[in-house]
Amino acid sequence: MSRIGRKEIVIPAGVEVSCKDHTVTVKGPKGTLTQKIHPNMTVEIEAGQVKVVRPNDEKENRSLHGLTRTLIHNMVIGVTDGFKKELEVNGVGYRVQKQGKDLVMNLGYSHQVTVSEIDGITIEVPDPNHITIHGIDKQLVGQFASEVREKRPPEPYKGKGIKYADEVIRRKEGKTGAKGKK
Repeated sequence: MSRIGRKEIVIPAGVEVSCKDHTVTVKGPKGTLTQKIHPNMTVEIEAGQVKVVRPNDEKENRSLHGLTRTLIHNMVIGVTDGFKKELEVNGVGYRVQKQGKDLVMNLGYSHQVTVSEIDGITIEVPDPNHITIHGIDKQLVGQFASEVREKRPPEPYKGKGIKYADEVIRRKEGKTGAKGKK
């Protein structure tokens, strides 16, 4: 039995969970999320708790059990607290600013790179070297943060570029030993 799949999800106050036709809907103070689940999984909602049940111990059902429970749990967390990703911009002359709903970045290119906010995502720029991305959908926040980081990933020699706040960049040593030889 899946250890994660067996755990019940406690529904906090102010959150409403419903399941109809293999679609789970979670409503909370920050918004509403829906997720289609696999037809083999059964979602039971009773006494302020959500429980995911699988029909048998086949390999596919075992793997879907924990996944389904985690997806629903992330939806509950998203509509109550929300998710955020923090990015850091490192490099001489590299900086970011917010203009309306656009994130304008100077990343060492001959032009400015602009990324617009999408539905469900909020961008904050607390200072010129930090970006904070907020949202209620964990996958959407992670995907959007990945796309922003992709504009100038960190390079291993000087560490210049956009990196996650908790990311550690493995640094490489530069060129050596070519002096004095002809």
